Amino acid sequence: MFLSVVTDCVNAVAQWMRSNRLQLNSDKTEFKWSATVRRQHSLPTVGPLIGSSTVTPSSAVRDLGVYIDSGLTMQSHVRQAVSRCFAVLRQLRTARRQVPTSVFQSLIVALVLSRLDYYNSVLFGLPVNLIQRLQSVQNAAARLVSRIRRSEHITPALISLHWLRVPERIYFKLAVMTYQSIHGTSPSYLQSYFTRVSNITSRRRLRSSTSHRLDVPSVRLSTVGRRAFPVSGATVWNDLHVASAPSLAFLRQRLKTFLFSRSYQDSII
Repeated sequence: MFLSVVTDCVNAVAQWMRSNRLQLNSDKTEFKWSATVRRQHSLPTVGPLIGSSTVTPSSAVRDLGVYIDSGLTMQSHVRQAVSRCFAVLRQLRTARRQVPTSVFQSLIVALVLSRLDYYNSVLFGLPVNLIQRLQSVQNAAARLVSRIRRSEHITPALISLHWLRVPERIYFKLAVMTYQSIHGTSPSYLQSYFTRVSNITSRRRLRSSTSHRLDVPSVRLSTVGRRAFPVSGATVWNDLHVASAPSLAFLRQRLKTFLFSRSYQDSII
């Protein structure tokens, strides 16, 4: 059943390419099979035939700079992001003493933290070990800016720089995207993902109907389904309680203050 559906899709793509006088470049075409870990052993070992070219399956493909592996574990993306960030940090280390601290911090934010924040909304719900690998990049950047040794605790440096940790940065991105979606400032396909609890007929008599909570869709696969934007966005939104923000700028300011306090509540006196 699955292979027949894939074959029909491939034939449709091949027909569309022929009708538009396009030819497939197999050297630049990436293709992967996606399945859960339990089902990956049953996937075909060869790729589909598009026209006269056979596309070889890859273990991971890149889409808009995000590496997506066949199991949707995001391990490839985390590995690539960590590797590139540490490469940039090694280059910046040579210029640390030649520029002022404020300028060097701006370089770190622009060249390192921006890579950590790029499409980090897809990293929600990842295992702790992958999040810790990303956090190690931020810790190394903070040590380089603050000029502290590896033996010193990193939390005071992060607090002085006013940097949110990686989990909170993911929360921040998801909350902002959800706010834009439910307030009509995002693409229409994102706006349709969310439903307020107050708009559900069967829940209008419940206490939650008077709040700004969003309905969290049920999922069949908790490992992958709960990371989908309609689920992760609604989950984060209901957890942060920031629906009363009158504008996006106010939301960002209030949200960062809230996440900063929650992240370092045991360290801030």
